[in-house]
Amino acid sequence: MNIPSPSVAPAAPVLTAATAGPSFAGLNLPEAALANLAQLGYTTMTPIQAASLPLTLAGRDVIAQASTGSGKTVAFGLPLVQKLDPARWQAQALVLCPTRELADQVTLEIRRLARAVGNIKVVTLCGGVALRGQTLSLEHGTHVVVGTPGRILDHLERGSLSLDAVQTLVLDEADRMLDMGFFEDIAQVAKRCPAQRQTLLFSATYPDGIAQLAAQFMRGPQTVKVQAQHSGHKIRQVFYEVKDSERLHAVSLLLNHFRPESTLAFCNTKQQCRDVVAVLQAQGFSALALYGELEQRERDQVLVQFANRSCSVLVATDVAARGIDIAQLACVINVDVTPDPEVHVHRIGRTGRGDAEGLALTLASLDEMGSVGRIEQLQGRESTWQPLASLTPAAGGPLRPPMATLQILGGRKEKIRAGDVLGALTGEAGFAKEQIGKININEFSTYVAVDRAIAKQAEAKLATGRIKGRSVKVRLL
Repeated sequence: MNIPSPSVAPAAPVLTAATAGPSFAGLNLPEAALANLAQLGYTTMTPIQAASLPLTLAGRDVIAQASTGSGKTVAFGLPLVQKLDPARWQAQALVLCPTRELADQVTLEIRRLARAVGNIKVVTLCGGVALRGQTLSLEHGTHVVVGTPGRILDHLERGSLSLDAVQTLVLDEADRMLDMGFFEDIAQVAKRCPAQRQTLLFSATYPDGIAQLAAQFMRGPQTVKVQAQHSGHKIRQVFYEVKDSERLHAVSLLLNHFRPESTLAFCNTKQQCRDVVAVLQAQGFSALALYGELEQRERDQVLVQFANRSCSVLVATDVAARGIDIAQLACVINVDVTPDPEVHVHRIGRTGRGDAEGLALTLASLDEMGSVGRIEQLQGRESTWQPLASLTPAAGGPLRPPMATLQILGGRKEKIRAGDVLGALTGEAGFAKEQIGKININEFSTYVAVDRAIAKQAEAKLATGRIKGRSVKVRLL
């Protein structure tokens, strides 16, 4: 489904990209930018990059259909960065995102891309973080602002942020921002940007509100549609018919049969998320829930544990899971069938990334068969069905994640770095480097994944040892 172009502009043709391949060298980019891309490991373009970059680099407004993991951040980050003037300490680009997690990912990627341009400052403005620190950072000037609509509006209303110099406005995952009720906030922010700017809109699906946004804030946009990033042979899809009374138990049957190391399970409601997690935890699974009403601190802890392999199953709603890109996700389970077939394709596309094989399992009741039919229509093939009775528990006892997470009280504010934590664990504490996993540092806390077998021991050693010459408080999550 394509978005109609705004009424003020002639209809633009739709470009469709299906395969990756063209080299970045074919684009009209400075040598420094090409060298930086090569250093980052970016040599050939993904479909969304190949279809959109010639347009965005030429200054056109673009509406692009692209999901998490498709390379969209480079697709809008590269043209954005090329227009920056390092000598001008004003916000020259603004990226609006639905969640703090996505904003953090986008900020990191833009910083990496901006290395080729010079000393570029990127500021992240999201809720869940004190306003004061953000205001102080803005007082010293910035080149790029990445943030959520509500917090950007807060700063605009307080006068701590000006968008008068913005040349590029990006709406990232616009469909999720609309789902979360941000239409008015986006409208207010867009009105504070100069009329003569480039606007880039990225969205995985095309609800009606997208056409409304485009008509209001874009100038003759070109629509770029990219086919789903995963092919049928890489993701094995299996459907299971269930009665509603069997659904929760069926999730644990799937997990015990297939035994995936990491699973993202999608539910249509927050209550269903809570119910699934309660059942799984009661059966000994390491499962956590992610939905809209969690406090930022809880949300951070859930995401850290899932990403660092301390939690086997993350049960989430679509809105809450947007912006999460977990490498090597073994399995997606649709606990409920989504009524939107494009959302289904987006859900299952989180597994089977890169060279990996993926597994997508869907539970469907008779009431959901209409939605299954729409999914088949979109995918152009019939579904494969198996009976629940074919699921038998594999040997090996309860499925346990390989890692456990230690939380250290103290983070960037205390100038703790990953090397300090790794040094404390491999030096004085005497653990092998191979027993330590991901280390995540936020403002006030540090999270470190350790081999589950040494978790208690590592907690005790850190609690009695020192990091950066100071004793720290540690707890096992």
